[in-house]
Amino acid sequence: MITKIKPWLSAFRLRTLPLSISGIIIGSCFAYYNGKFDAYIMTFAILLTVALQILSNLANDYGDGIRGTDNESRIGPKRAIQSGAITPEEMFEGIKLNILVVIVLTVGLIFTSFGSKYLLYAILFFFLSGFSIYAAINYTIGSSPYGYKGLGDVFVFIFFGILSVVGSYFLYTKSIDHHVWLPAISVGLLSMGVLNLNNMRDIESDRLAEKETLAVKLGKSKAKAYHITLIVLTIVVSIVFSILYFSSPWNFLFYLAFIPLLIHINVVIKVTNPKDFDPQLKVLALTTFLFSILLGIGYVL
Repeated sequence: MITKIKPWLSAFRLRTLPLSISGIIIGSCFAYYNGKFDAYIMTFAILLTVALQILSNLANDYGDGIRGTDNESRIGPKRAIQSGAITPEEMFEGIKLNILVVIVLTVGLIFTSFGSKYLLYAILFFFLSGFSIYAAINYTIGSSPYGYKGLGDVFVFIFFGILSVVGSYFLYTKSIDHHVWLPAISVGLLSMGVLNLNNMRDIESDRLAEKETLAVKLGKSKAKAYHITLIVLTIVVSIVFSILYFSSPWNFLFYLAFIPLLIHINVVIKVTNPKDFDPQLKVLALTTFLFSILLGIGYVL
């Protein structure tokens, strides 16, 4: 495995990592705003989130690879197992090692955040970490993977939006405050958009492989309308948030992220060839990252 650094880095899908920590950034910035920030908690939270995202990517590669979903008809970049760069056995070993890393980081995060004072909170977060591992693996692996039943969008909203923002904020403050919910919903919606782009690109190959993503269920035109709805809802929800929780003109800084979002909508509307969705994956993921940074900074300044 050590001699295959490049294939493993490719399998990690590094371009997905900024999206995965977007919610952590917002939760951390609001904790700072309320005087509860801790750099060690943020470090462990980011490392754990990155490890979970990599686990999800490896498991996705493994699940789709052994099922034959990743095949020559697929439009996106070749996956590790599909290309033969990494064998299924090596990938499975990598997944097991990654789970071990996740467990170690979970212990570190929980100890840093809760110490010995909050035993019930520690148990809760151990459970949430276990559920996260389960969700990362069972998206495409197992006898009944939820990614093949059109449920991926729901899980992405929960993990990338609600748990990422609200959960990280709770690690600092030991409380759940109402002002973090709308930002959590916004990031969750954008994350659903990234997944939907991926699924719109792969509609034909997924349909042939009997992978019933939500995009496959909706069809091309409705999936595109669904995508635009997600982006518009994000803009509306975040604007409502900035009005309800206004404290300074800096709070509107994240409006700058609306520019690439609106351009993105225009591009998606005009797409006729599924392969043209692929470049927009990076665009929307990085825009979500930018949105989160600007939203967080707007309440730190």
